[in-house]
Amino acid sequence: MKQPFKERIGDFMAGKGFYIVLLLCVAAIGISGYYLYTTFQNVAPVSGPVSVTVTPPAVTQTAAPVKPTVPAATATPRPTNAQPVASAAPTPAPTRQAADFFTWPVKGEVLSAYSGGALVYSETMGDWRTHDGLDIAAETGINVLAAADGTVVDVVNDALLGTVVTIDHGAGLTSSYAGLTETPSVETGDTVSAGQVIGMVGDTAVGESALASHLHFSMAVDGVAVDPMDYLPDQA
Repeated sequence: MKQPFKERIGDFMAGKGFYIVLLLCVAAIGISGYYLYTTFQNVAPVSGPVSVTVTPPAVTQTAAPVKPTVPAATATPRPTNAQPVASAAPTPAPTRQAADFFTWPVKGEVLSAYSGGALVYSETMGDWRTHDGLDIAAETGINVLAAADGTVVDVVNDALLGTVVTIDHGAGLTSSYAGLTETPSVETGDTVSAGQVIGMVGDTAVGESALASHLHFSMAVDGVAVDPMDYLPDQA
């Protein structure tokens, strides 16, 4: 009767077959060892630290296109035969014009002169004060004349100087006539001419009552007192 395959393999390994397999294994190990030995012999030994250089991949950058700069065209001026226009001369600022003719409001002796800011003794008030005008001797009832052309800007009754008429002569120049009768000949807004009667000498100036009968005449520029003698002509 024929033996099964497994039993035959078992009998083989139990006999000489074991040694045959062992010999084949030893031969395989020897061949593998020889191969590994010759492989390591062909590789040169590396001494010292190993430096590994890694080269990064090149990055290609695409530059943005540059728009060429075109210089602006310069217009060439066209020749002209026109004559140059002369610049207009500046217009001078208007100057303030004052009356150019003055006359004495009354004819008489100057009892008290313009003090120019200096203190003078007042016989009536009994103190020292400035005298901002002329006291011109004149009898009560004598006509008082406008010293120059102008416009009546004020008619008032002052506590010390009595009835006062003020005339504007332009350019900030004014003249005032004090101590008139209570009812002058002009009113505010009237236009007057040099030598025109504006009132009469009165006795209303109680602040100067210690003096003989007179007209208190004063002048000012922009409200600042000035010497009337700088404007009046010499008395004939």
